[in-house]
Order: sequence, then C-alpha cells, then structure tokens
Amino acid sequence: MSHTATFRLAGVMGWPVMHSRSPRLHNSWIRRFGLSGYYAPLPVSPERLEAALRALAPLNFAGCNVTLPHKEGIVRIADHVDPAARAIGAANCVVVRPDGSLAAFNYDVFGFMEALRAAAPGWRAARGPAVVLGAGGGARAVVYGLLEDGAPEVRVVNRTFERAQAFTAEFGPKATAVRWDERADALAGAALLVNTTSNGMIGQEPLDLALDALPGDALVNDIVYTPLETALLAAARARGNVAVDGLGMLIQQARPAFRDWFGVMPDVTAEERTMMEAS
Repeated sequence: MSHTATFRLAGVMGWPVMHSRSPRLHNSWIRRFGLSGYYAPLPVSPERLEAALRALAPLNFAGCNVTLPHKEGIVRIADHVDPAARAIGAANCVVVRPDGSLAAFNYDVFGFMEALRAAAPGWRAARGPAVVLGAGGGARAVVYGLLEDGAPEVRVVNRTFERAQAFTAEFGPKATAVRWDERADALAGAALLVNTTSNGMIGQEPLDLALDALPGDALVNDIVYTPLETALLAAARARGNVAVDGLGMLIQQARPAFRDWFGVMPDVTAEERTMMEAS
C-alpha cells in the first residue's frame, strides 16, 4: 500500500457533481504515468464550500477542481488568486500550497484556447472579430481568453441587452454589446463564433441562429458537450466551417490542473479522447 507521504489526492467539488467526467480523465492519467494517487468526486453544497476547501490540506489533498455552483465562491475564499481568475471573477482549480494555504486559478481560459488550436492548428484570435453568445460565467473566460490572445473585437450577444452592456464594460472598448435580435447580422466578417448559452443542451431550448452571414473559414465552437454534436455544430459542419465541440475545453483545462497537483503536464491521447466521448 502507498505511503501517505507519497499518495496524492485530488478531486472535483460541485453540487451536484457525480455526473462529472473529470475523475475518469484524471485517474486515467494517474494510471498512465504510474503515479500514486486518486481523483474523486466531492459533492459539496454551497454553504459548506469554505469548510470543505479548508479541509483539503489536513486531508493530504494536493488540490481540487471546482465546478458549478462554486466557481465564483472560490475567488472569495482562496488565500491567493491568480490575476486571470481575479479578472474573470471565477476559478476552477485550487492548489494546496506547502504551507496549507489555497491558491485559485482559472484554467477554463487555457482549456478554451487550446481546444480551438487543437482543432485548427495555428489559429489565433487576432485573425478577426469573434462573436460570443451569452454573458454568463462561461462567456467571461471565453472573452478574457480571446482578448488576451489579440482579438480585435469581441461581439457579445445576449438576450438581455443591458446585461451584455454591463458585461462588455468590464472588458474595455474591444468588447461590444449586441442585441439578441441582431445576432445573425453580428456574424458578418467574424473569424469565430462561440455559443456559451445553454441553448442546444439536452433538455434546453434549441439555439435559433441563422449562419448565412458567417464566413466559410470561421471557426464555430459550442462549449456545451451534452450532446457532443449540437445542432449548431452540425449546421456549421454542413456549410464547411470547422466545428469545435465542448469536450475539448473540458479535457484541455484538466491538463494544467493535473500538472499543478501531480507534477506532470499530460498530453491527450486518441484513446483518452475516445474514452471521454464514450462517457
């Protein structure tokens, strides 16, 4: 049996969390690299979040992921917050430092950008304007990542225009608010379209968006991965656009977190991608 000094624990905190696919991926990496450790689902209700996080160090956890509804709460609780997580207002990774303090990071930005680059090698946000549907937590990471990568303009389209205005005001002049009924026209000249809304998810309303104005060489991404092939991605592929599903972001954001906890930056094998698709 592994000695407790070398056995490393990590996990994912959420409410609910048992549906998470992250344990499957992280435990696959632990086995592949011959490491001594385990990654577990950690169901934690919002009112118990701080107590659970403070228990990580005495329980010998290297850290954990945080998912809904805790991504914003961790920024208020952590002792150290990465500048990107602070700017976004949300984090998805906690690292327990040697002194027991908690450091929070947002690796959703890394996951989003790496997923795009994996699907279209050499792609850069500086290629042209981006259109982002939605103004929630997922959109914050997406817009931050695009602007950091040099996007000349990010058009944020939201059902509530006032929310889009407040959202874009936080990101400066390169982020512009667009009314929902102008969403189709906003696609003109865009190099990227990203859906961060729940429209198109299983059990949710479909996304009503005509792609006629979208250039044929634009990337189309849906951060939703249930279903893996949303109607938006199917429509994009049918007209020749490169379509990027939401599973890539989930997989890619896990890589730097695993590095922080276990000391190895994993790649993603074709077998692991297939395993995650099957799950």
